[in-house]
Amino acid sequence: MSPAGDAPRTRLPFDAVLTDLDGVIRFYDMSYVEELERAAGLPDGATAGIAFAPETDLPLMLGRIGKTEWVESIGAGLARGHGLDAARGRELGLALAESKFWADQTVVGLLQRARAYIPVSIVTNATPWLDEDLALLGLAGLVDDVVSSAVLGVAKPDRRVYETAAARVGAAVTRCLFVDDREENVSAAVALGMTGVLYRGPEDLRSALAPLWGPTPD
Repeated sequence: MSPAGDAPRTRLPFDAVLTDLDGVIRFYDMSYVEELERAAGLPDGATAGIAFAPETDLPLMLGRIGKTEWVESIGAGLARGHGLDAARGRELGLALAESKFWADQTVVGLLQRARAYIPVSIVTNATPWLDEDLALLGLAGLVDDVVSSAVLGVAKPDRRVYETAAARVGAAVTRCLFVDDREENVSAAVALGMTGVLYRGPEDLRSALAPLWGPTPD
């Protein structure tokens, strides 16, 4: 029973927040890669186009290869697609793999606030060195759980990723808010009954989380 004079607590709109990492919390500085691309006569984004193509990226995201093998595969792709020599291709691959990154502190603050109400989990298609990256970002204690494709062995939008993430924070799949910057990942979550947010900026997250604390922030 609520204390005298207090209104009964309204049921929260969802029981857990599941959020992507890259493109929502973490962002990369690609300026050095772009500098190397220009020096090599490549268009901006050529290296990323090779690196994040499924045939190059998926083995890494599933934990089947490490950074060295990934860099080599990027170099080989640049050689095939752009005629670069092996040394230049590896240089670009390594520069991308070791790009500097940063966390959006507005998003971090919103997730910290949400965690005062319900569990928050990072659910990400990630490299095998995700834990090191989270420590470098200062995010090791930001969330209640981390679901990494490289550990799980399956990647979004496979339904097993979403089901595992929900189960690990003790929430029903249909009672989760899922946030991601890729439409196919959000669509897969919605198909399972989750509330989906296609992330384009902090206001998308702020609006989605507002029902937790009401229309007027503390």
